Amino acid sequence: MNSERPGDLTIARLGAAADVGVETVRYYQRRGLLAVPARAGSVRRYGAEDVRRLRFIRRAQAAGFTLEEIGELIALDRTHDRARVRELAGERLGALDAKIADLRQSRAALERLRATCAAGSQGPCPILEAFDPR
Repeated sequence: MNSERPGDLTIARLGAAADVGVETVRYYQRRGLLAVPARAGSVRRYGAEDVRRLRFIRRAQAAGFTLEEIGELIALDRTHDRARVRELAGERLGALDAKIADLRQSRAALERLRATCAAGSQGPCPILEAFDPR
C-alpha cells in the first residue's frame, strides 16, 4: 500500500493492492461482500480493512468457496460461530476430495490412452479418438 494512510486508497489502488480490477471490487460491493464507503469529496476512499477483506474474498474463492459461502463466512466472523465455520470448511474439503478423486481418475485414463497411443503406429491415435465426439 506504499506510504498511503488508511482510508487514503482510491478504488483503483484498492483493487491493485489485492490484484483485482475495479469492476471486480464493484461486483463484490454489489454482492454485499465489500462495503461502499461514503464519498470523501468527489471519490470514495478505502483503507487497510478494505484491503484485508478483499484479499480474504480472493483467498476464499481460490479455496473453492462460493460467493454466497464467503458472505456467510464474513457474517460468521462477527458472531464467532466456529462450529458453522468448521462445517463450511468440512463441506469444502469434501468437495475438494471428490474433485481430486475425479482428477486422479481422469489422469489414469489419460495415462492409459497415452500408453495405447505409444504402442501402435497404425490408424488414428486413441487419444484423439477419445476426445472426438463423432
